[in-house]
Amino acid sequence: MIDSKRPRRKESAGPHLRVGAVSYLNSKPLIEGLAERLPHGELILDYPSRLADELAAGRLDVALIPSIEAFGSPDYEIISDACVASRGPVLSVKLYFRVEPGEVGSLALDAGSRTSAALARIMLAERFGVLPRFEKLPMGSSAADTTADAVLLIGDRAMQPVGLEFHESWDLGDEWLRWTGLPFVFAMWVGHHSARVSELSEVLSQSRDEGVAAARRIAEREAEHLHLDAETAYHYLTENLHFELGSAERSGLKLFHQLAATHGLAPEQSGLLERTRRLRTALRSAVPASV
Repeated sequence: MIDSKRPRRKESAGPHLRVGAVSYLNSKPLIEGLAERLPHGELILDYPSRLADELAAGRLDVALIPSIEAFGSPDYEIISDACVASRGPVLSVKLYFRVEPGEVGSLALDAGSRTSAALARIMLAERFGVLPRFEKLPMGSSAADTTADAVLLIGDRAMQPVGLEFHESWDLGDEWLRWTGLPFVFAMWVGHHSARVSELSEVLSQSRDEGVAAARRIAEREAEHLHLDAETAYHYLTENLHFELGSAERSGLKLFHQLAATHGLAPEQSGLLERTRRLRTALRSAVPASV
C-alpha cells in the first residue's frame, strides 16, 4: 500500500519544492530520512505511474520515476546519482511462461510498472521475434487471474511463491545482464530542467548513503507487513539491488533507450544521458559512493 500522508511542509523563505517518491521496499533506502533532509518543500508518496504523470504535468518538481518515463520529455534531467538498479538477479521483476518464450502469443503486464513492461516487450521481440498481444494485469491480481501465455509480475507479488506451475521463468534483471553484460536501471530521480532543483542533488545522494548504511534496520522494519522474513528483505536490499548511477548503469540506460526507441516505446531523441554525464562529473568529488 502507498502511504498517502504527506510530511508537513517546512517553512522556508526559499522556493517550495515538491518531491515525489514511492514507498516500495526497493526505494526505501533512497528516502530514508529524506523528509527531514529537504531544505524546504514536501515529500509526496504515490505509485510510480502517478508520479510520472504528476511530474509531466508540472505538479512535481522532482520525482523518482521509472526509467522509461525519463525519456519522455526534453525538459527532464537526472537530478542525482541515486537510483534503483540491478547488476544481476533483481528478485522483484519476474516473467513467467506457460509456453516456450518463442511461442508467446499473449502477455499479461503488471499494471504497476511501465519500465518492466517495456523491458519484457523488448526482450521478447529482440531475442525471439515475438510481438504478443498485451493485456493489463491489475494491481492486486495474481498470475492465476489471467490465462495469458506469459505473465509479468513485479514488486511484492514477484518476491512471493507464485503457487502455479509454469514452463519457465525469467528474472528480468538477470536476463538483461546475461544478454547485454550491463546493469539495468529501473528508476531514478528526475526533475524539470528549468526547476530550481540543483540543491537537491547532494541531499538525495546523502539520503541514499544513509539508507544503504541502514539496510538492516530498513529490512527488519519493513519485512513483516510485506510478508517477507527480515533476512530475505535484507538480502534483497544489499545483494539484488544497487543504488548508484555509475558509468556501467549509464551504459545500460543508453542501450535501453536505444532499444525502447526502436520499438516505439520511447522518443528517439533525448538529451537526458548527456545531462547525466555532466551531473555525474559534478558529483564525483562531492558525494561519497554508496557500497
